[in-house]
Amino acid sequence: MYFEVSKEMFDMLPTFTVGVVAVRGIDNSKENPAIREMLDKYIDECKAYFDASGNKAKDDPIVVPYREAFRTVGINPNRYACAIEALMDRIAKGKGLPSINPAVDLGNAISLKNRIPIGAHDMNSFLTADGTERGAEGAGIEVRPATAEDHFRPFGAPEGEYDDPEAGEIVYVSGCEIRTRRWAWRQSEQGKMDASTTAVFYPIDGFSDLNMDEVRQAMADFSSELEKNFPGCEIASGIVDKDNPRIEF
Repeated sequence: MYFEVSKEMFDMLPTFTVGVVAVRGIDNSKENPAIREMLDKYIDECKAYFDASGNKAKDDPIVVPYREAFRTVGINPNRYACAIEALMDRIAKGKGLPSINPAVDLGNAISLKNRIPIGAHDMNSFLTADGTERGAEGAGIEVRPATAEDHFRPFGAPEGEYDDPEAGEIVYVSGCEIRTRRWAWRQSEQGKMDASTTAVFYPIDGFSDLNMDEVRQAMADFSSELEKNFPGCEIASGIVDKDNPRIEF
């Protein structure tokens, strides 16, 4: 399997960097009190941070670079909030964050701890029904401009019901299945993690000139927490940037 960022994305955002963590061999079918406790801890810390600062999430120094980057790639951040802004805004408003399942909760906890957007995709959804990799190059996920052939299935939508972007919108995509619209805004029904999930791809979106320490710390946090909570799991990680736009794992 592979992950790749297109030249078009780097042309617009030369310092764009993605920390990649992939894991297989997890059990997502059971509640994990330790992960839930960790998520609650970082929810409380985030709420205390906003109570003390008085900032709105959209004006926070952590969020502003992502809003500016959204504008650079043609996304209106006032209509479509980056994932980390959406998480922090919800918590700042006292709405908390529900527990979904261990794999999702872990991603949200590490995202809040490091104040950085992190996606989470079921890697088994990149495979065919018989478990083999799809496509001539094998299974993979890319960050690139959308084409007319790409389709986005929103959360909860039945198979065949799509909300497709205009060509050129930056998306996370596997083959022609869009996994996240508007770069780091909203993930699709395809790739959603549930109790059957055993393998996860976590992309950590950052910038080499702004928050590489946070990208690397999030990667380290994933390695530590995955090993602790899912003994025997297999982990692969790496960094994708302008000079190394593709990674295989």
